[in-house]
Amino acid sequence: MKTILITGASTGIGKATAKHFSANGWNVIATMRTPEKEQELTLLDNVLVTKLDVRDEQTIKNAITEGLQKFGKIDLVVNNAGYGQYGIFEAATPEQIREQFETNVFGVMNVMRAIVPYYRSQNEGMIINISSAGGRIAFPLISTYLSSKFALEGFSESVTYELASQNIILKLVEPGGVDTPFHITSGEKVAVNPELTSYDEFSNNVNESFAKMIEGITSAHAVAEVVFEAATDGTNTLRYQSGEDSKGWIKARTSMADGEYMNHMKNNVLRLK
Repeated sequence: MKTILITGASTGIGKATAKHFSANGWNVIATMRTPEKEQELTLLDNVLVTKLDVRDEQTIKNAITEGLQKFGKIDLVVNNAGYGQYGIFEAATPEQIREQFETNVFGVMNVMRAIVPYYRSQNEGMIINISSAGGRIAFPLISTYLSSKFALEGFSESVTYELASQNIILKLVEPGGVDTPFHITSGEKVAVNPELTSYDEFSNNVNESFAKMIEGITSAHAVAEVVFEAATDGTNTLRYQSGEDSKGWIKARTSMADGEYMNHMKNNVLRLK
């Protein structure tokens, strides 16, 4: 029986992934910052719920050790923990920007630094980093979050060559909009500066377009199914999209010249006035 370790498993994609892999016969190390609050995953026989904060290297080491003690082996790590910092870039404080990268980029690196030596010792292993369509394309009002995902994409693609030499596979899953508490959390972290009133009309127009985009977004379970496909399809495919919006946005970005693409985004997607 194989074992998966998931970060950020308390809600959304992380929890859905834990439940999906458990239902498909995997042992699951479901990690989160406050495991004492978890009431659902703790009821599953093959799931270990334990503490892991991606910004705290000791909790990462402890979670890996605890998982190995219970299940004997770790075959897959899914780096899912993350959040979105929304708002006009000029309104974001240096502290907000650093915190975004501490979790979404450096947190992933912390987990990978901890698991890669173990994978090398057993001469195999897999890592799946949960990125975003926003790691390949850009929208206004989300520059801090999207730049963290662009960084994750570049880091992951670069290091996949290194890890392959050690028989370690790294993959990326790129969801579009997902119906999870992610948007609630991000909404609570909007960067605001009341003095920047000249952006108000632009921000209102963009937010109107965003409101239309969330109609028909995919579910966390659908993303979990793509993660499971990536983990079990036996290929070295690097990127997997989840959601028709993700597939459409990335297809447009990769098939159009820059000018054509920017006009497409302004006129057809964002509908900027």
